[in-house]
Amino acid sequence: MAEYYMGTGRRKTSVARVYLKEGNGKVIVNDKEYEDLNGYLENSVWTLHAMEPLKITGLEGSFDLVIRVNGGGKSGQAGAIRLGIARALLQYNADLRPTLKEKGLLTRDSRMVERKKYGLRKARRAPQFSKR
Repeated sequence: MAEYYMGTGRRKTSVARVYLKEGNGKVIVNDKEYEDLNGYLENSVWTLHAMEPLKITGLEGSFDLVIRVNGGGKSGQAGAIRLGIARALLQYNADLRPTLKEKGLLTRDSRMVERKKYGLRKARRAPQFSKR
C-alpha cells in the first residue's frame, strides 16, 4: 500500500490539508483532478508560490498531491497549500528541514484581516468629513 505524508497549512482564513503520495505529479484538489495546480488556482504566480517547497527540494513531479482546501480566496489558499506541502515534506524526510527553514517555508504567516469597528467604514477608515 502506498504511504501518504500529510501536512496542514493555514493562511488568512484558508485551511489546506495536503497529502503527498509518491507518484508522478498528479494533482487532485477537493476531489477533482487537474493537470497541474494551475488548473485550480488559475494564476501562475499563485501556482509557483504554492509549489515552491517541492521546487526548492528538487522533488517536483515525484509526488501525487491530494489537497483538501477551503475558506478564503485563491491567494490565501495558495499560501495554505504551500505550508501544507512543506510540512508534509518534513514527514517524508526530516533532513529537508534546514533547506525549507532557510527559505522561510515552515513559518505560518499569522497576518489576519483586522475586524471592522463600529462608527468606521472599514477597520480604520473613518467616514468622510463634511463641514456642511
